[in-house]
Amino acid sequence: MKNKGMILYGYVIMTNHLHLIIQSKNNNLSDLIRDFKKYTAKSILEKVQNEPESRREWILERFSKATETHNRNKTYQFWRYGNHAEEIFTLYFMWEKLNYIHLNPVRAGFVEKGYHYLYSSASNYTYGKGLLDIEIAENPIIDVTGKNNFWKYNNYDD
Repeated sequence: MKNKGMILYGYVIMTNHLHLIIQSKNNNLSDLIRDFKKYTAKSILEKVQNEPESRREWILERFSKATETHNRNKTYQFWRYGNHAEEIFTLYFMWEKLNYIHLNPVRAGFVEKGYHYLYSSASNYTYGKGLLDIEIAENPIIDVTGKNNFWKYNNYDD
């Protein structure tokens, strides 16, 4: 998705959901998310249909059943409609979200430490490398006055 202008700061791929912390270089996040969902759904469905997969029939049946509540897709529905986007204005909030998503596998009982989970950017932040390449978010200096926000950090203040 780099060619679409996606900057990926963090991610966690869980068994039934995905968390992304992304930015659009083109300031068009909704189009970016739409294109991401379209591309990944098409790619995953193609793999399920054409690669050896012991659960193929069950998976395709689930994706087919999901179309019953939506009228856009007629054959298979991979992603749910909508998302739970939150705009990030401060580095502190960015790190709150990074910590939250990186602890998802720990809370689920999959791993003891977030950076042990393969399908997460936690190892990128811990070891400098991971399954996917990401843009490392700068670690904010904790400012008890609350003035170290994104706007001042990037010199966007008056």
